Amino acid sequence: MGAVNFRQFLELLSRLPARVWLQAAIGLIAFLALAVLGFALIAAVAAVVVLTILAFKAKVWLRGLFHGNGAIQPSSTWSRERSTDVTYEIVDRRDDKQP
Repeated sequence: MGAVNFRQFLELLSRLPARVWLQAAIGLIAFLALAVLGFALIAAVAAVVVLTILAFKAKVWLRGLFHGNGAIQPSSTWSRERSTDVTYEIVDRRDDKQP
């Protein structure tokens, strides 16, 4: 059995009965339909997850908006002991001579 070139392959395909071509076409259409439905299912699950996350965030935001005391509270990881005071000195070098 030798190598089959492209023309011989096309001749082999042309000899197939119509029933095989119809089954191949129906199979291709079914494959494409399943691929589209699978993608739609993945997109729908992702949309539900994103909407759920946004709903919980909106609930927390609205609860804080109506029941909070209005002051912004620092996060629990923030510590005053870690902060340091720094003084800055502004130096005006416009009158300095260029080297």
